[in-house]
Amino acid sequence: MAERIAYKGMTAPDAQNLGMDSYLKLLKSRQRRSIRRNAVVYRKLVQKVEELRKKGATKPIKTHVREAVILPSWIGMKFMVHNGKEFQQIDITAGMLGHRLGEFAFTTKRVQHSAPGIRATKGSKFLAVK
Repeated sequence: MAERIAYKGMTAPDAQNLGMDSYLKLLKSRQRRSIRRNAVVYRKLVQKVEELRKKGATKPIKTHVREAVILPSWIGMKFMVHNGKEFQQIDITAGMLGHRLGEFAFTTKRVQHSAPGIRATKGSKFLAVK
């Protein structure tokens, strides 16, 4: 069976048509406060999204604003979020509503340890030189 991606029981088209007032009622207090008080911080980002929506452009939006709370009008859009080194592409779905952009662009990679390098430790002198 295909996974049904929804936000609080609403499918993506239903969530996308939510007004800002009804969306704020569904959010937790921390996200609601962030949207109300810090809207000035990412006003340019919201304006960019609105302009691209009107044009119907599909190119991703580059941003450094990792603390922006994902809004319903952003569903289906692509963002390039900076992780400190490079931009990572994120496709916004209904399940991401209420989260922040930075939660989906990881700043650290998974560490994979392997055999120690030559002269890495005292025990490595007994390993064969490659």
